[in-house]
Amino acid sequence: MLTTAPPAQDERSLGDLLKELTQEILTLVRQELTLARTEITHKAANIGKNVGLLAAGALIGNAGALALVAAVILLLAQAGLPYWASALIVGAVIALIGVVLVMKAISALKSEDLTPRQTLQTLQEIKNG
Repeated sequence: MLTTAPPAQDERSLGDLLKELTQEILTLVRQELTLARTEITHKAANIGKNVGLLAAGALIGNAGALALVAAVILLLAQAGLPYWASALIVGAVIALIGVVLVMKAISALKSEDLTPRQTLQTLQEIKNG
């Protein structure tokens, strides 16, 4: 009489293997989405910081312009320049400072890369298997 031995613990049916494969693929996709979300959140925080610098630069430039325009125009006018020439000189200097701050912030914003590099690298590794 021939008896067949029961399948060993590690011998699973094709259905069980496919089910496990599907679960692992879903887990992998969820992990990759979480990684992409984390990367994008980090990059967005950096952009937010640089936008804050841009706003601060604009506000400081404006506040400085208001305070200095009045004071320096009066000083230059007392030194003998006409009021219009005093205002022109002071306005040009303050505008230049504001432009420098705005250009620095724009440059920092342009250098931000929003591409989730780690996620793309992992997906490429998975694809190349």
